[in-house]
Parts: sequence; C-alpha cells; structure tokens
Amino acid sequence: MGTGTLSFIVRRLLQLIPVVLVIGTFNFALLHLAPGDAAEILAGQGGHATPEFVADLRREFGLDRPLGERYLVYMAKVMTFDFGYSPLRKTSVLTLIAERLPATMLLVFTAITLAVLLGVLLGVASATQRGKWLDGAITVSALFCYATPAFWLGLMLIIGFSLKLDLLPSSGMETIGAGLTGLARVADIAWHLVLPALTMALYYLAIYTRLMRASMLEVLQLDFVRTARAKGLTERAIALRHVTQNALLPVVTIAGLQIGHFMGGSVLVETIFGWPGLGRLVFDALLQRDVNLLMGIFLISSVIVVLTNLAADLVYGWLDPRIAHR
Repeated sequence: MGTGTLSFIVRRLLQLIPVVLVIGTFNFALLHLAPGDAAEILAGQGGHATPEFVADLRREFGLDRPLGERYLVYMAKVMTFDFGYSPLRKTSVLTLIAERLPATMLLVFTAITLAVLLGVLLGVASATQRGKWLDGAITVSALFCYATPAFWLGLMLIIGFSLKLDLLPSSGMETIGAGLTGLARVADIAWHLVLPALTMALYYLAIYTRLMRASMLEVLQLDFVRTARAKGLTERAIALRHVTQNALLPVVTIAGLQIGHFMGGSVLVETIFGWPGLGRLVFDALLQRDVNLLMGIFLISSVIVVLTNLAADLVYGWLDPRIAHR
C-alpha cells in the first residue's frame, strides 16, 4: 500500500467524525419530531396508561428533559459509541445491534456480491453477443427482474422452491433445534441464505447487467481496442483482458453507492423470510417507537455505508491505477 493511498484512507476516516455528527443530528431531529414516544407505547402494552404512569416512565427514560439537553446528552454518548438503553427490550442498544448486525451483513454482502458477479458476467455475454438471441434473452430477463417487486418475487420463490419443490427453507437463518456446529452449521446457514439473498440480488442484478453491457459497448469503441485488434488479438482475449477491467469502473461506483439501498431493502426481505437481522429489528422498533434503538441502528448503518464507499474507492483505484486518490 502506497503512501498516497494510506493518507487517502486516513483522511476519509477522519471525515467520518463530521459525517457521524450530521447523521446523528438528522436522526435525532427526525425521530423526536414524530408524535408519540416509548413511554406511551410501553404504558399501553402494560395496560396502565394513566397520565401519572406515563409521566413516571417519561421521567425514567429522560424524555421529560428539554429537547436541547437530550440532544447534547445523545451526541456526547454517540462520540463514545454509547447508544443508550432500549427501555422496551431492557438491554443496551449496542448489545441488540451486535446481536443482529452479523445476520444483516451476511445477507447484504452475499446479495451484492451475487448481483455484481452475475451482472458482470451477463453484461459481458450480452455485449459480446450484441444483436444475437442471447443478447435479447438477457435483456428481456433483466428488464423482468427490474420491473418485478421484491416482495412478490420473494413470495414466488417461497412458493416455488419451498412449498412446491421442497428444496429450500422458507424462513429463518438456520434449522431450529438442530444443534449443528462447525461446517454443518455453516452449510445450514448457507442453505437458508439462498432465497433471501436471491430475492434481494435479482433487482440489482438487472441494473448491473444493463450497466455492464452499456459500459462494455462504449469501451469496445475506444482506440486501444482497435490497436489490440490490429495486433491480432482475438475478440475473446480483447474482451477479457482489456475491455472488462475498464468497463467495471462504473459498476464498482454504482455498487458502492447502492450499499445504502441494500441496507434499506433488507427490511422488507428480512420480514418476508423471517431473517433475524437489523432490518426486522428496525421494523419492530419503528412500530414500538423505540427511539434509542432506531437512532443507534440508523447511525451504525450510515457508518457502514461510508466505510463501504471507501472500500469501493480503493477498488476503483486498483482497477484503474491512473486514478490518484486526492
């Protein structure tokens, strides 16, 4: 790793500080301006929703303090990675996030890896077979996946592969009560991962396929491709060794920017497949007005998106060494 790249990484990491402050402020304002709070929800669940009982809960949770004071306390805790306490779940927010984050990261990064790899392969095949039946078949399939709602696609996959064919599990992250360990447990989790990852990946697969195809066709018109042909290289060698690497640049850029979309899309997919990740947790926390938990999840998710974009920038520079990190 060169000195320039290392200094670029350090600068980007330092930029996380104002990013965290801005995101934390936005999350605090957005969630605290919404009507209702955790005290009212908790009191209603317990069947003791008297004004006095609600007031006691608000005092216990610190919701009776002025908004400005609550904001300063929250931001001071955020800078020390203290996201507070979830009154509805009787545990710390950081503990809850740590329990669910690995499942969401596994789902999101499996889906985006699947979408990018298959999208690149199909895009290359479509571009190299331009105007032929394979190009048309890939284009139609990509448009179908792009136009299909994720919830409908997920339900159809469950009906087809779980209910009809009985090939894949329809919900959960692993077989309940199986007591599997080691490689057997890894295989079981991977088996449960197939349908939710495929559901999330297919929509973005269509985007990357079309983007890779367009990028390939553009690069194929550049001067260095004509030079390669003049040297006697085969079309296959030109496509694989020269064109693909340059055509990948816009795909890497879009993939980095869409990490946030994947994180947001996990809410729906995790709900459909009963996947125990942050998406399902944020859905439940939103219904219960668990403000501390929501702010913690949003903040952690935002930091992950920023770090992933940093990784995408590094991959971009590796694919094209001419690009210097400034």
